[in-house]
Order: sequence, then structure tokens, then C-alpha cells
Amino acid sequence: MVSAIVGANWGDEGKGKMTDMLAADSDIVIRFQGGANAGHTIVNNYGKFALHTLPSGVFYSHTTSIIGNGVALNIPLLIDEINGLVEKGVPKPRILVSDRAQIVMPYHILFDKYEEERLAGKSFGSTKSGIAPFYSDKYAKIGFQVSELFDDELLEEKVPRVLVQKNVLLRELYHKPEISVSETLETLKKYRDLIAPYVCDVSLFLDEALKAGKKILLEGQLGTMKDPDHGIYPMVTSSSTLASYGAIGAGIPPYEIKRIVTVCKAYSSAVGAGAFVSEIFGEEADELRNHGGDGGEFGATTGRPRRVGWFDCVASKYGCRLQGTTEVAFTVLDILKYLDEIPVCVAYEIDGKETKDFPVTCKLEKAKPVLKTFKGWKTDIRGIKNYDDLPAECKEYVEFIEKEIGYPITMISNGPSRDDIIYRTSPLSK
Repeated sequence: MVSAIVGANWGDEGKGKMTDMLAADSDIVIRFQGGANAGHTIVNNYGKFALHTLPSGVFYSHTTSIIGNGVALNIPLLIDEINGLVEKGVPKPRILVSDRAQIVMPYHILFDKYEEERLAGKSFGSTKSGIAPFYSDKYAKIGFQVSELFDDELLEEKVPRVLVQKNVLLRELYHKPEISVSETLETLKKYRDLIAPYVCDVSLFLDEALKAGKKILLEGQLGTMKDPDHGIYPMVTSSSTLASYGAIGAGIPPYEIKRIVTVCKAYSSAVGAGAFVSEIFGEEADELRNHGGDGGEFGATTGRPRRVGWFDCVASKYGCRLQGTTEVAFTVLDILKYLDEIPVCVAYEIDGKETKDFPVTCKLEKAKPVLKTFKGWKTDIRGIKNYDDLPAECKEYVEFIEKEIGYPITMISNGPSRDDIIYRTSPLSK
């Protein structure tokens, strides 16, 4: 059986914790898209970790963790991440890397930085991890697959050909130093030596695992709003963030994905630019940001303060629909305990008309939130394991949101550790 964990919104929903938790009952955990431009924060018996490329199942000795072909693979960062876990006392995980994954090159990171500098105030809010230049090269068919690292003749022909284009851009557009062919070849050889122990025909491995009845968990990065087709384009990422892409990014048949757990935060947050209708500002935002998550709402990869806002039913319903949600995991509910009243965005007002349907970006930029306010519960809910033991105001909040988005909330996270979870039977799942 294949399950997927994905985000409904702008990313940062708490997918890492949910993957870490559900990996306990999984044999294989796969990252299927994105790169080291975002992270998953996990708190467990080993400590607190921010993972960037590794799947969030690496803390279990019984799992195999896979970097799928859809991932933007930064090889030195992956190796550093593996070594960093071991240094903190985590048993070395079993890692497999698809031979069809493509490599983030040092020049991808440079081009990302240079382009953001060139765009200045009109930039896309990139993390400068090389992700957009990487995917541009992948689809322009001038990227480097892991499998190509082991063919010296191919590299000696391909590297000079690719660098002709790169050096024209560096020289004429960015006015930066050109890239050396010999240094690039040497870099690729170093990458080959680093990654060689992990390389595998992942799609074949997964085919055999499926036939053997293994439990497979797909882990997505970011959320629906950052999908390049269905998100807030152009302020999006460069690979599909949808569960359906998991079949492509891992190399499995789409009909194998049976369960799609879509993660929603009990409020909203986002890193980077783009339309965010329920966003709040000033002291109100600072208070929510500082209460939020485990240690506050700051990016696991960038350290940047996340933009924050109230729960957005319009965006979340849309996000769940696009993901093909079978159930919702509702996270960081415990954070809202400090509020006397909790606003929820239930509709958008666009050009004087209210709508509950998520619009295209040009209309989204004009949208104003229509808010409904709920009474806060003003008590700590960490440690509660039974849904019926939650305060009445807390249950009212959960059940209203469930009804508005139209998907069953079956899990509620009420703390940072993998044990801080409430399982719930939703009326919508019957």
C-alpha cells in the first residue's frame, strides 16, 4: 500500500512530524520532489532536527529512506545531512538514491543568487538554493542525472557543451566570472564518489516492494499553493507539490496511491512572497509568530520569519481538493491557547462580491478576507490524547473548519513530539 503526506497550503504545515509519526508503520519513506530549499522540523527521542533533503522516516531502523527521481539532489548537502544525524546519535539510516535523480550544480546556486539580485524588488523570494535554475536545466535537457556521473566519456562531451550557454549568461547578463570546464568535471567526479554507495534503480526497487506487500510512504515538500500549475503562480516552487506527482517523482503507478493525508495548520503561515489573503501584520503577527511551532515561526532552512495569518478555509478546501485528500491532519492546535478570540477566514471578497471558491492569482491579489470569530479555549491542551477531553471551544473550532473544508480531520497534533497526537473518527469519513 502507498500513502502520501502532502501540504494543503503554502508549506510549513507540519508534514515532517506527521511523516515521522506515520513512518513507524512504514517500510519505505520517499521524498519525491523539491530540494533542500525547505525543511521539515522534527522533535523525537534523539532531539530536535531540521531535515532538508532526507525523508522524515530516517529515525527508524526498520525503514528504507529514498531520494526519488523527482528530487533536486544537492549531493554535498545530502551527505552532510546523513553525517549530521549520525553525529547526534541517530543510527545511520538506510538510504537509496534514484539513478535518475538530477543533480543541483554549484552554478545553479550562483544563478539563483544572481537572478534574485538582478530582479531586486521584483524578485520571487527565492531561498537561493538553486531550485529554479536546476528545474530549468532539467526541462531544457541540459541537467546531469546521477547515472551520468559514472560515464566519463559522456561527461567530457557534455560539460563543455552545457557551459557554453552558462558562460554566455554569466558574461553578458550577470557580468560575473565564467565557469571552468575542468573544475566542473572535477566537481562531478567528487559527487560521484560521494553518492556511489547509495545509487539504486529506485523504480525497480519499489516495484519489487509493492509486489512484496511493503508499506510505502511518499513525503511531499511545501504545499498546494506553491504548485507551479495550481498554486499562486508565479510565486511558486519549480516542481509539483501534489500527491499525484508522487507517482512520477518516485516511479510508481498512480493507482497504487491509496491514502492521501493532507496536512493543515490550525492557523496559516508561509515563507516567501505571494498572495496570502488571511495574513496578519504588526504586533498581532509577531505574537502569533512567536507562539507558533516549536520555537516560533521561522523557516527550517532559511531561518527567515514566516508570514502568518488566520486559518483560511477557502485556500485549505481548494488545497485539499487538488491533493485528492482522503483525510486531514490538523497541526499546532495547541499554539492558539493564548487567544481570547480566534478569527477564521471563511470567504474572500473580490470586487465587492463574496466567494468561497479559490481564484486565479490575478483575482487573488484583490481578495480581502471575510472573517468569522470563535471564542478561544484559554487552556493548555498538550498531553490530551482523547478528542472528547478537549475543551468545548476547541472542538467547536475543529468541527467548524472540518465542515467548511469538507474533508475529515482524523488526526490532531497538539504538541511538537511524535507522541503529541489525537486520533479522531470524523463523521465525514463514514
